[in-house]
Amino acid sequence: MGIKTYTPYTPSRRNMTGLDFAEITKTTPEKSLTVSLKKNSGRNNQGKITVRHHGGGSRRKYRIIDFKRNKDNIPATVIAIEYDPNRTANIALICYADGQKAYILAPQGLAVGMKIMNGEQAEAKVGNCMPLANIPVGTEIHCVELYPGAGAQLVRSAGVAAQLMAKEGKYATLRLPSGEMRMVPINCRATIGVVGNGEHALVNIGKAGRKRHMGIRPTVRGAVMNPNDHPHGGGEGKNGIGRPGPSTPWGKPALGLKTRKNKKASTKLIVRRRDGKLAK
Repeated sequence: MGIKTYTPYTPSRRNMTGLDFAEITKTTPEKSLTVSLKKNSGRNNQGKITVRHHGGGSRRKYRIIDFKRNKDNIPATVIAIEYDPNRTANIALICYADGQKAYILAPQGLAVGMKIMNGEQAEAKVGNCMPLANIPVGTEIHCVELYPGAGAQLVRSAGVAAQLMAKEGKYATLRLPSGEMRMVPINCRATIGVVGNGEHALVNIGKAGRKRHMGIRPTVRGAVMNPNDHPHGGGEGKNGIGRPGPSTPWGKPALGLKTRKNKKASTKLIVRRRDGKLAK
């Protein structure tokens, strides 16, 4: 999809950009594959805010995406490419030879009328899903499983792809979009190709109201608050935070503090971290 600009008839319109949705072929979702979304505005069952800056936003329905792709060796035809308000990538509506319909993430190059397939018998072409053991080394992939049969958990955002670097024994080594090198069980599934809608990252929101339509409420910097509201607050004019490092509103370390558990079981599967250092 391309990027479109607007005539600057207001100051906020001057730098605003949007997608032209040239790839979209169907505007209404498949009714059988949608469910209603309940909003909680970041509140828990006691009505207390547990996630800040959530609330409002346009009403939307959730599209049920088939991340497992376990309907094997039955060819499917791409019926439509659709917009999904719940994710950055576009989605493709496919129909299997037996009449069953499903949604998948739409990779770059997937078009209406193309045939795709899942399983070990599928060939390594865009949109096909198969075990890592059947994918040639060097192939760009997305929608990668972490555990066999669990469904895709990695590499699902618009414009990203992982690369299959090696296969050895029970594990395949992947280079993830972050730069991390990681081993994944070789019988996990992945889909060939790069996730579509890569121009998503180039969109300039342009005005505050557009963020509100997305359900994101305003965020206020701690440095402009009073000291009773935030550890960074207080002082005459602009001041430093007065601490060794930045903090959350509740005094916990923020911005750069490593939160991964040292004894997490999957640490042994990380070959190289995203900062380029070898994993311990």
